[in-house]
Amino acid sequence: MSGGSQLENANPVVFQRTGERLQTANDEDEDIHDPIDDREIFDMIRSINDPEHPLSLEELNVVEQVRVKVNDAENMVDIEFTPTIPHCSMATLIGLSIKVKLLRSLPERFKIDVQITPGTHASEEAVNKQLADKERVAAALENSSLLEVVNQCLSNKSG
Repeated sequence: MSGGSQLENANPVVFQRTGERLQTANDEDEDIHDPIDDREIFDMIRSINDPEHPLSLEELNVVEQVRVKVNDAENMVDIEFTPTIPHCSMATLIGLSIKVKLLRSLPERFKIDVQITPGTHASEEAVNKQLADKERVAAALENSSLLEVVNQCLSNKSG
């Protein structure tokens, strides 16, 4: 993100996007309780932009539907994301972007846990600790320049 510096992962592998989910009659009927499921959460986060590349987190395989776990009855959402390289300095920013997207999109009843896929990042423990700490997340979002970067990741410029 620092103007003109080398990208950490200059040639990332790009993965095929998942097809769009078909709407059902129940999706439109407000009187029917429609539990939030793994696919619905995946659809919320798949198009988040990578902070370094003009690609989505899904296209970089940072987020995958199999790493999204939802328990609607217990109000729990667990996401694991996989940085493209083990020393990715953007891992905290990516996790924060996922968390902010879900905080903005889901009912307040949900507890959102965003973590790095075990064994995929050199600073996995430190990043997970930051993302799990409500005060640190709130403080990060009070930083206007950091919030601007998060909002850029969440803007729908890449589809």
